[in-house]
Amino acid sequence: MLQSLISLSDQEIELVIDAVREWCAKHGFDIDSSQGRRALTVAIDLVQSRRRDTSIASEMEQNLADCLE
Repeated sequence: MLQSLISLSDQEIELVIDAVREWCAKHGFDIDSSQGRRALTVAIDLVQSRRRDTSIASEMEQNLADCLE
């Protein structure tokens, strides 16, 4: 995961961190929890692969729905 973060620009790292913090706060998870780490992995993957016109927050909701069950 750390290697993936290193490959991102400063702006992309900020986007990932902000999205993960927001997702964790919204769903009541600590960022250091297993759900928080999974959200971080998903956010990194999304930033690396997404088109610039899509919202990372909505994609995270879809990709992390099973964490909420």
